[in-house]
Amino acid sequence: MTVHGALMPRILIIDDEPLVRAVLRSILERQGHTVTEAPDGRAGLALWSRTPSDLVLTDMFMPEFDGIEVIRQLTRRWPQAKIIAMTGGSRVGDFTSSVAPAALQLGAQHMLLKPFTKRTLLTAISTVLTPQEGSETRSLNRDTGGAEAGCDEPT
Repeated sequence: MTVHGALMPRILIIDDEPLVRAVLRSILERQGHTVTEAPDGRAGLALWSRTPSDLVLTDMFMPEFDGIEVIRQLTRRWPQAKIIAMTGGSRVGDFTSSVAPAALQLGAQHMLLKPFTKRTLLTAISTVLTPQEGSETRSLNRDTGGAEAGCDEPT
């Protein structure tokens, strides 16, 4: 599908929650994106190897092969990979002081904290896929109470 003559980006969703994948797929396909999905990091990397996507949305906490490993392997094999990491929080410790900075330092361009709105998701995708010249996208967003909120994380 095209928008103003340009192909819509292909997006790979990696999340162990089927409902999350289904909701994200629905939102993105309605926007015209081609979407593939995987239930874990290992399957996601295998899909990416066969058919690279323009963007990867990966959950951070998944059994066996987590989002940190997905980011690490993607950026090692394909340094130009565009990645948005997502999570509902950590199981142990303070999320914003450990996992989010690690994801961003390893190569994710953006971090979304669940729950997030459709608007926040689409804004993050647009920002990552069309960064402003001379600027890096390294940010952390969480929606609270339906309001948009975010802060820039230092790199």
